[in-house]
Amino acid sequence: MAMKFGAVRRALEGVEKGFDAAFTPAWNPISQLGALGWFFYWVVVVTGIYLYIFFDTGIHAAYDSVEYLTHVQWYAGGVMRSLHRYASDAMVLVMLLHLTREYVMGRLHGPRWFTWIVGIPVMWAVFASGISGYWLVWDRLAQYVAVATTEWLDALPVFGQPIARNFLDQDALSGRFFTLMIFIHIGVPLFLLFLMWLHISRLTHSKVNPPRGLAAGSLLMLVALALWRPALSQGPADLNSVPGVLRIDWYYLFALPAQDAVSGAWVWIAVAAGTLALAVAPWVRRGARVPVAVVDLNNCNGCGRCFADCPYGAVTLQPRSDGSAYSHEAVVRPDLCAGCGICTGACPTATPFRRRSELVAGIERPDFPVRVLRERSLEAARRLQGEARVLIYGCEPRGGLAAVEDGATAVVTLPCIGMLPPPFIDFLLTRHHVDGILLAGCREGACFHRLGIEWTLRRIARERDPYLRERVSRERIGGAFAGAGEVGRVAAELAALRARLRASGALEGVSGRCVEGPAAKASVERANG
Repeated sequence: MAMKFGAVRRALEGVEKGFDAAFTPAWNPISQLGALGWFFYWVVVVTGIYLYIFFDTGIHAAYDSVEYLTHVQWYAGGVMRSLHRYASDAMVLVMLLHLTREYVMGRLHGPRWFTWIVGIPVMWAVFASGISGYWLVWDRLAQYVAVATTEWLDALPVFGQPIARNFLDQDALSGRFFTLMIFIHIGVPLFLLFLMWLHISRLTHSKVNPPRGLAAGSLLMLVALALWRPALSQGPADLNSVPGVLRIDWYYLFALPAQDAVSGAWVWIAVAAGTLALAVAPWVRRGARVPVAVVDLNNCNGCGRCFADCPYGAVTLQPRSDGSAYSHEAVVRPDLCAGCGICTGACPTATPFRRRSELVAGIERPDFPVRVLRERSLEAARRLQGEARVLIYGCEPRGGLAAVEDGATAVVTLPCIGMLPPPFIDFLLTRHHVDGILLAGCREGACFHRLGIEWTLRRIARERDPYLRERVSRERIGGAFAGAGEVGRVAAELAALRARLRASGALEGVSGRCVEGPAAKASVERANG
C-alpha cells in the first residue's frame, strides 16, 4: 500500500514538473491551487455584485432579468454572468485538486489537522453557494435543481412537511421565494469567506493572491471561455410540466441525478461517509509524532526571528519569565509545532563557531540539537577525499540522497532545509576544507514545510536574517530543489557544481543553480511567487 501511495506521489510530482516547464515554477498553477481558489472566489463576488444590481425578484421577473443581462446587455451583463458561472466551476476544480494534492503529499497530519478539518465545511459551503445560485435563474434547469434538492432534503427526517410540495404548482410560488434565495445566495458566500479565513488562520505567510501573471492569465482564460461559450438559460421554468433534456453543471449538481438511480437517503449516506472519511484522514497513516522544539532561555534573547519564520504560528513572544534584561522570550505551542526546525535555522545563537560555551541554540529540537548537527557536519566533512569535495544538506521529505554519495560527496539530512543556519555554510567552507555546499530540498513551490526553501534562499541571498556573511562566496553554493524521485536532478546539479569548482582553479565555481546574482534573485522570486 505504501509503495502504491508513493507511486501516486511520484506521478503527481511528475505532472507538476511538466507544469514547471510550461509555466515556470512561479506560475505553476498546481503549486498555486490555494491562492487560485481565493482569486476565483473574488471573481465570483465581483461578478455577483454586478448581476445583483440588475436582478429582479418575482416568478417571471427573475427569469426575464437574467435574460436581459444575457442577451440585451451581452457585452457586460452576459460576460459577467458567464464569468460568474465559470469562475464558480473553476473554484470547485482547484478546491478538489488542492485537497487531492495535500492528501497525496501527506500535508494533513500533525498541526495541519485543523486546516484540513476546516476545509471540509469550506467544500460544503462552496457547493451550497453554487446550488442556491442555480435556483435564482429560474429556468428549466433551476426547476429541476429546486425539485431535486428539496426531494433530497425531504429524505432527511427533520422536516414536518415535505418541502418539495412547494414546487407542485406554479401559483404556489411568489417573489418572496426569490428574496429568500437571494438572502441564502449572499449569506452562504459570506459565511464561506469566514471559513476560508479560518482555514488559513493557523498558517503564517499564507498566499491568498496568485502571482499577477498567473492571475491575469486565469482571468483572460475565463473571459475567452465566456465569449466562446456564454452561459445561457434553458427556457423558463414551468412547474406544470416536467423538464426534458437538460445541460447539467456536473461541478455542482453531480449528486442530484444520483437520486434517479438510488434513493435520496442513500445519497445522504454516501455524502456522510465521504465527509467522515475526510474528517478522520489526518489520523490515518500518520507517522510518529516528532519532538516539539524547546526554548533555552540562557541562549534566547527574544529577538523574534523564530516567531517571524515559523510556518505554523507555533512560536509566540511573551514577556520575560526569568528576570533577564531581555524584554521577551520565545514560547512554543506544542499543539502547533511540526518539528520542522525552521526556527533553529532562524536563531542567531545556532552557530557552530561557538567555543567558549556549550553549543545550545535558543530554540531547537531536543532530538536534533545544533550540537548534533555540528557533529554530523564535521563527521561528514572528514569523510570527504580528493578535490572538489561537496557536502550536501538535504531535507528528509525529499529522500533518495544516499544514491549520490561517494568519496568526494557526503550527505547530511535535516527535517527541512530551512533548519540549516547560514553560519554552518560559513563554518564548513572557511574552516574545514569543504569546497562546495549543495542544498537539496523539495521541489520549488512544493516545500513540505511550506517556507523552508524560501527562507533558505533569502538567508543565503542576504535578504533575511540570519544572513550569510559577506566573506562567503555564494558561487560555492548550489541548489537542487526537486521531487522525491528526481535523484538524477540532484546528481546533475552536483556534477555541474563539481565541474565548475574544478575549472575555477581556486575551486570557487558556481553550480547551474547557484544562489548568487541573477540566478539567486530568480530563485528567491520563484519561491516568493
